Amino acid sequence: MPKKLGFGCMRLPLLDKNDQKSIDTDHLNAMVDAFLARGFTYFDTAYVYHAFKSEEAMREALVKRHKREDFTLATKLLTRILKSAAEQETVFNEQLAKCGVEYFDYYLVHNIGAGSYRQAREFDTFAFVADKKREGRIKHVGMSFHDTPELLDEVLAAHPELDFVQLQLNYIDWDNPGIQSRRCYEIARKHGKPIVVMEPCKGGSLALVPEKAEKLMKAYHPDASAASWAIRFAASLEGVMTVLSGMSALGHVLDNTSYMADFRPLNEEEHRIIDRVTGIINEDTAVPCTGCRYCEAGCPKKIAISDYFALYNSAKRATSANFSSQLVYYLNLALTHGKAGDCIDCQQCEKACPQHLPITGRLKDVAQQFDNASLPTR
Repeated sequence: MPKKLGFGCMRLPLLDKNDQKSIDTDHLNAMVDAFLARGFTYFDTAYVYHAFKSEEAMREALVKRHKREDFTLATKLLTRILKSAAEQETVFNEQLAKCGVEYFDYYLVHNIGAGSYRQAREFDTFAFVADKKREGRIKHVGMSFHDTPELLDEVLAAHPELDFVQLQLNYIDWDNPGIQSRRCYEIARKHGKPIVVMEPCKGGSLALVPEKAEKLMKAYHPDASAASWAIRFAASLEGVMTVLSGMSALGHVLDNTSYMADFRPLNEEEHRIIDRVTGIINEDTAVPCTGCRYCEAGCPKKIAISDYFALYNSAKRATSANFSSQLVYYLNLALTHGKAGDCIDCQQCEKACPQHLPITGRLKDVAQQFDNASLPTR
């Protein structure tokens, strides 16, 4: 039976954290090798990841260096960047070349929500990918989804040909009214679709939980990482075939594969601990951003939205003595990006956000926190 852990390729190791194209190839090679050596095979990339460079990185680290039968590769087609239906063929062929493969094991219509579903219908995208499956260029067709359970029900009813669905499932979003992970999961199960889980650690935030939450986890499993709790939560759900982890360091690969090699579902006591941890985190997170960076691509002011939200969350959790370090990072980023207060409220970011966050409003909070602050003198 295939192991349930997948290698997410949206957060690969970087030589320069401010340059998504600066992928550390030597580090990535070591990560890929370790992942495969431990018996794991599923790799998930996308056309737009790492400023359109993730697919090429996986060609070099994975496809050129390992036998095709030793791994499965998934990638995605994002309809919102297309201007015509004809571009689908162009992009698909480009993806085959960028990945260096003749077929994709898994291919997804990317980031389906209300707006992108309208566009997918306009471009007949689901028929396009079904044709590629008939041609043998795709083995399994699915979609990644970020919207309401009602829309998910509508899409799956309209497209029973889909082989699987990729959903954001994690314990912090399980009953979140904005994400509704539980209800989306239940809809997928109703339609009998195998589930690939994305964002099990919610952009890494569930790998770095508040100290009070970490103490609860460590009291039960002294050697288990916070990330292991999140990934095991998702993998414990019936119908889940793969849980993707966006790994950016060899240590992440070694940790994740250590407990997923012989996976054991959460028991009742672990679920109770997760419930308590959820309450602690909900009290402690100002902006539930996952750091996917979709919001930043069209920003006319080039605001580092995801980084600013991460710093804002850290500042809100920190004591006053630690606040200046968040400001230092903010001011450094602002040298090459727009400040939070430069937002012109065009709301392009909100249309792109899979979490449906009120980004422009929260940027005002970030601006209030940082824009007029000054570093303390020593």
